[in-house]
Amino acid sequence: MRIVVVGAGVAGLTAAHDLVADGHDVVVLEASDRPGGKIRRESVAGVPVDVGAEAMVNRRPEGVTLARALDLEIVHPSLASSRIWTRDALRPLPRTLLGAPLDLDALAASGILSAGGLARARQEVGELDGDPSGDVSVGDLVGGRYGEEVVDRLVEPMLGGVYAGHARRISAAAAAPALLRLRQGPLPVPPDPGTPVFAGLRGGMSGLVDRLAAEVEIRTGVTVRAVERSSGGFTVAGEHADGVVVAVPAAPASRLLGDLAPAAAAELAAFDYASVVVVTLALDPAAVPDVVREASGFLVPPVDGRRIKASTFSSSKWGLDADVTLLRTSIGRVGEERILQRSDDELVAASLVDLREATGLAARPLATHVQRWGGGLPQYDVGHLARVERVRADVAGVPGLAVCGAAYDGVGIAGCIASGHRAARDVLAADALG
Repeated sequence: MRIVVVGAGVAGLTAAHDLVADGHDVVVLEASDRPGGKIRRESVAGVPVDVGAEAMVNRRPEGVTLARALDLEIVHPSLASSRIWTRDALRPLPRTLLGAPLDLDALAASGILSAGGLARARQEVGELDGDPSGDVSVGDLVGGRYGEEVVDRLVEPMLGGVYAGHARRISAAAAAPALLRLRQGPLPVPPDPGTPVFAGLRGGMSGLVDRLAAEVEIRTGVTVRAVERSSGGFTVAGEHADGVVVAVPAAPASRLLGDLAPAAAAELAAFDYASVVVVTLALDPAAVPDVVREASGFLVPPVDGRRIKASTFSSSKWGLDADVTLLRTSIGRVGEERILQRSDDELVAASLVDLREATGLAARPLATHVQRWGGGLPQYDVGHLARVERVRADVAGVPGLAVCGAAYDGVGIAGCIASGHRAARDVLAADALG
């Protein structure tokens, strides 16, 4: 089969990898000047660093399994603790499931909640109202069990970090189905599984893109404006294809599918995305406060009204061996697209103000990099899983066509890899049936 993959993010590259391994002729068409999507490497003070996704979930197998299959060296974050910057202090982050507390005693010791908020979190609440089989937002679910202050100071910063979203919108079933247990009662304190939550790659996550891209034919700078049915298959940017994988965000996917799968196109057109900015700073190690060396970073609840929503102390988190100390900040949530219009200098300055207030950092950076991710993170609103099911049902009516990407099976690297695997299987299944 001749298969065209539209989009060279990690989902599209994974689908292409699987299809080439199965012996098919594959070309990947990418509109930008490089593959990788939200995985991107840049040089800051002479050090190559990831300025997009920097890690994958270790306890979800797809990412680490593919990395091992590609002979990439997996590394894990240091044991440095994470913090929450709230109520005018950097406070230890207790064990949670997407912000839902797993250890109320540790939560009490952290000082994250007020006395009233802690008392509400400890209340015994019976079964929550609502359809036990229906979807519900993370915020409504956790708030109903533990109170609004837990949502404001734990759930919101967690969702801001993962989705750049808001607790009252994000689907519990899609984002963390284990949270649905809260309908019956508090979450039990699970034993520590003994495995790291996150994994990275030696040299950064861009190594995954490098290895996948080396296996397939990629044409960059090619904007695909239509996928059309033709005799015996499809026509894509002048290419004949027996199968097509559409591996682009929801809005361009909607445009490409408009004539082929109109119901899917209509669903995808309604997906919302958040835009974010990642600011990377290189600092003189001698001028860095102790907390930047001792912690892995911190999250910021939006209720505290700060400029940034998170900071990662990259050198400490990943044990980087460099002559500079690297850290980064993240700015922007859904509905805050205007943040992208600020100049690089303004975004760096905003980051430095908050870092000084949070950590005492007073040094000027030796080098900086500002990465804007316009429409970078899909929002998994309540009902997301049903929407995805409707999209795929309509696409399945067009043999040889498949979709994948962050909009479907998870916004992280592991979820995108899983989505790419599924798209490859869908295309091959259509060939088998034919």
